[in-house]
Amino acid sequence: MLRTPGARSFVLPGFAARQPFAMLTMSIVLLVEHTSGSYTLAGTVAATAGLAMAFCAPVGGRLADRFGQPAVLLPSVLLHAASVVVLSVLALAGAPGWALVAAAVPTGASIPQIGPMVRARWSHLFAAGPDPRSPLQHTATAFESVTDEFTFVVGPVLAAALCTGVHPAAGLLAEGVLTLAGGLLFAAQRRTAPPVGRGDLPRGRGRGRDLGRGRGRGPERRASALRAPALPVLVAAFFGIGAVFGGMQVSLTAFSESIGRPGLSGVLYGVFAAGNMLAGVVVGMVHWRGPARRRLLVAYPLLVATASGLWAVAGLESAVALGGLGLAVGVCIAPALITGFTLADALVPKEARTEAFTWLAGAVALGQAAATTAAGRLVDGPGPSAGFLVPLAATALACAALLLLRRRLRPADSHGMITVRGSGRPAPAPVD
Repeated sequence: MLRTPGARSFVLPGFAARQPFAMLTMSIVLLVEHTSGSYTLAGTVAATAGLAMAFCAPVGGRLADRFGQPAVLLPSVLLHAASVVVLSVLALAGAPGWALVAAAVPTGASIPQIGPMVRARWSHLFAAGPDPRSPLQHTATAFESVTDEFTFVVGPVLAAALCTGVHPAAGLLAEGVLTLAGGLLFAAQRRTAPPVGRGDLPRGRGRGRDLGRGRGRGPERRASALRAPALPVLVAAFFGIGAVFGGMQVSLTAFSESIGRPGLSGVLYGVFAAGNMLAGVVVGMVHWRGPARRRLLVAYPLLVATASGLWAVAGLESAVALGGLGLAVGVCIAPALITGFTLADALVPKEARTEAFTWLAGAVALGQAAATTAAGRLVDGPGPSAGFLVPLAATALACAALLLLRRRLRPADSHGMITVRGSGRPAPAPVD
């Protein structure tokens, strides 16, 4: 995979640029909790940043598909670095909660979507190669999941170490510096960036002539990832995965505080992310013969089953037992995450791949934000172990939606036909 021409030029910069994202939520929670003494406020501020990212990420992905990745990255990383500084200064100055929430909006909205952009580059490289259906595409998808999870192994540990061992704002400020440096370096790799897509032209206005010649007056109606029936289903599934991330971060932080070992939170979350990373390696090494849809429908219920035991184990106040179960939860996340990205790559128009991947990344951020808020309130109320109920509830609801709408995950056949429910035979339908 790494021998693919052009791959190495963006793999390392992409890894450096996405590292800060794994530090952001933990850094905000630790800083705001230290300055305010409230997990509820800390979770609300972190959730606001996550919500802003969730709503703005698809917009950024669509702009990247239209104008190119470098044009979107440069202003994003500059705005994000400035917003992080403002949020840190306000928190240390003891600003009121509304001011922290307001500062969290541009902080989250400007997070550069490096992961989706890297995935779009992989898809472009393989589509432009001699074998557009190369099995290395699956390997690249798994590789990106492993890279994401490796950052989530290192990121929370680094954020916790900086915030507890150096200064409460050190984790957040380091996140801003790394985002700025890594984002600028990644944006400089222009040769591997996907070309700006033309999108779809309305019928009857020179569509075939302009597309055939590769020129025209420009797109009047662009292909959108939202037109793919599978995308809303995958968004629901990824929302549940994001809720696991958010609920685990807040709940593990509160659990570590409750047993008198606050520095352990980053280690426990790192163990959880390590399970995801190791499972991603295994998934990437296997040449799967069955359909990706079937793998997702098997992997997601297993995630729900493992998440159901977190609350009970946390009540035992055993860091070893909780770390072991957290490792199992992480192992179950990787197959669902990788398969979801594989389905998105196969079922979404190629001109809208970056947008599709950012919808999924935004769904993870939205789930993380909602879970951070909910877990923070439960921690401040019933107790530290109650926050672990959030991952269970979110994944159970997402799994129900996935099972009910599983028909939408079926790709069209080679003749551009899809099966209409209840008809018993194929019916013609437009397929992107």
